Amino acid sequence: MNQSVSSEFLIIENLDDFPEELKGGIVAIGNFDGVHRGHRAVLDAALGLGHGTHHPVFAMSFEPHPRTVFNPSSPVFRLTPLKVKLEILRVCGLEGALILPFTREFAGIEADAFVQDILIGTLGISHAVTGYDFHFGRARQGTPDYLREAGARHGFGVTIVQREEDENADVISSSRIRECLSEGDVASANGLLGYRWFFEADVRHGDKRGRDLGYPTANLQLGEECPLRHGIYAVKVKTGDGWHDGVASYGRRPTFDNGAPLFEVHLFDFKGDLYGEPLRVHLVSYLRGEEKFDTVEALVAQMDRDSEEARAALASIRPLSEIDLKLLELAS
Repeated sequence: MNQSVSSEFLIIENLDDFPEELKGGIVAIGNFDGVHRGHRAVLDAALGLGHGTHHPVFAMSFEPHPRTVFNPSSPVFRLTPLKVKLEILRVCGLEGALILPFTREFAGIEADAFVQDILIGTLGISHAVTGYDFHFGRARQGTPDYLREAGARHGFGVTIVQREEDENADVISSSRIRECLSEGDVASANGLLGYRWFFEADVRHGDKRGRDLGYPTANLQLGEECPLRHGIYAVKVKTGDGWHDGVASYGRRPTFDNGAPLFEVHLFDFKGDLYGEPLRVHLVSYLRGEEKFDTVEALVAQMDRDSEEARAALASIRPLSEIDLKLLELAS
């Protein structure tokens, strides 16, 4: 059944429900985990082709991540879970997103069937845009060259977008961004994304130790596969009443229990009960690694210094891009 984020953005999760208003459109195809600057080069190419024409522009993506399907014992950490990915696709200016269930059976579709049955038969596309490394169909037989030749045979255009590089001529990729987060290199991760990486989670009950230390925290779970480096971060947090500056600790609390990883957020100048409330946390900067302190007093003194450093880091931040600004505005 079609769902709508707004009157201008359609979400379709079943080919049988593909709407007439998107048929004949320009489709940007890819996994788009992170919707980083490299992905947006594909989206921008599609939007450029649609500018000034009557052709709608939409994305085709796949869930879950193919690597998770083929190796379920080692699931891929998602930079952007589906809800977040759709939000970013929306602010990029697309008119909709087709999310196809990725299964082993779907992966076994012949490349020609993907083109004829889906791209032509159901979507009736006028143009396909993909990245240089996109493959589809059984045994990855659908290469960029194959798609280009299929377009020439069947009468739809094909644009293959070459790899997007950063300022150092290194390729921009989701795996590289995950690596940056695992190293605590928030600045590089955010630079490659073109917006500040964020996640959403519900506040859980904890042991309330932070309150006793003078730093009440909202406790969030990131998931076992999250590679984020343990340490202290300056963060922007969206609660039900708006945006707040804060400082966060991610790790096992070695001074106390060395338990399961937990993301603990302290909001500056905030009073209220957040239990059960969904929070959105944007990482602004990495301050230091996780440490074990000999005394509680030493820990609190360091927390005071961390708070001062986080306030300084947050005092002068600006949106990294138009997409970053739109994401902040959309969440307001």
